[in-house]
Amino acid sequence: MLPQYVALGAPSVALPAIGRGLAVPFGATAWILAAWSLTSALAMPVAGRLMGRWSPFRVLVAGVVTLAAGSALAGAGPTLPVVIAGRLLGGAGAGATVIAVFAAVTALPGRERIRALGIIAAAGATASACGTLLGGAVTAWLGWRAVLAIPVVALPLLPAAWASRRSFAPTGGEPAGRFDVAGAAVLSVLAGAVITLLQAHSVGLPAPVTLVVAGAGVLAAVGLWWRVRRTPDGFVPRRVITARGFLPAGVIGGTVFAGYYGVLFLAPSLIEQATGGGALEAGALLVPAAACSVLAGRLVGTLTGRFPGWRISAGLAALTVVGVLVVAVFTGPVPVVAGTALTVCGFAGAQAVLVGLAPELVDARDRDTAQGLLTFMIFLGGGIGPAAVAGLSGVVPVPVALAALAALPLAGLVLSLTRRPGA
Repeated sequence: MLPQYVALGAPSVALPAIGRGLAVPFGATAWILAAWSLTSALAMPVAGRLMGRWSPFRVLVAGVVTLAAGSALAGAGPTLPVVIAGRLLGGAGAGATVIAVFAAVTALPGRERIRALGIIAAAGATASACGTLLGGAVTAWLGWRAVLAIPVVALPLLPAAWASRRSFAPTGGEPAGRFDVAGAAVLSVLAGAVITLLQAHSVGLPAPVTLVVAGAGVLAAVGLWWRVRRTPDGFVPRRVITARGFLPAGVIGGTVFAGYYGVLFLAPSLIEQATGGGALEAGALLVPAAACSVLAGRLVGTLTGRFPGWRISAGLAALTVVGVLVVAVFTGPVPVVAGTALTVCGFAGAQAVLVGLAPELVDARDRDTAQGLLTFMIFLGGGIGPAAVAGLSGVVPVPVALAALAALPLAGLVLSLTRRPGA
């Protein structure tokens, strides 16, 4: 999983160079982060539903191959649309990979599951944040195209997973029936419309196209509501999303991820502006923030046995709010690094706590489906964060855009205190 998490952080520090290389506005490069997060999120419920039809190891292989192919396309893309197409494809493979690994982890008993999720979350946050250093070095020495192609290294690592294939045994979930294509389609259109509308201004989307996208989003929302009511066992099963605490857990995780990825999108460029340095310097300065993820992953594993999930998620959301506001209010590289470190802690901890809740909220037969949908909601926030910041930055100053972004994890904090997921 490490190469695909590097794919989140490494391009963020290369975005200024990508914008210059492709002759596009900086705000438009937010699509490079948002596209990956969007299709990662969309692929997760699809992979979860496929677990009853395929083994988790087959899903893992398909995910890694798709991840590598998309990353190669993004690295070779001559224009921004081709680069984004590659990132969309690679993100889909990354989402399937995440679900396959989580399927093996969530099959573990409670304490072992939380510890394993903490390890993965710490590794993921470290890789995504340290990816800025790797991205800066590769950008300086090999160019931004090599940065986008980094996840290709996951492909030669795949044979190493063969030795651990028994860990990816069938999960015992409900066998997949007929795949609900309509349900998957309306959910995908809705998520894509939200991301697109948030960035409409920054990418210069014409007003007629914006209206069409908005209309498609509204129709998709209505279609999803109708599909859930008419097809209880469809792509979005009613019994799963109505399980007590399920939707609050997904929304809380999504808001925390939005705060983290929104800050990660802007942090390298803010550091470059403050120091006058390049991508390599910005990446190096963000390494201490990445190191905080290790502490967060270990600490959350310890706290989970002592406090209910809602208290931990509330604390993580509060850390994210403070981190976003520190980056928004204060200037200079030190506040940017400190604020990023706080959001890294929120990201690493929320992933371990909330993803670990999925098996406890639903019946055993729905575990894979619930895992996919919950992770979809959480990672969708990772696409919303950069899109929201990029869209607002074209209308208001960057500090105001970041302050507005802080409203998302603040909503997650309120939801943690009022709905108490996992209580």
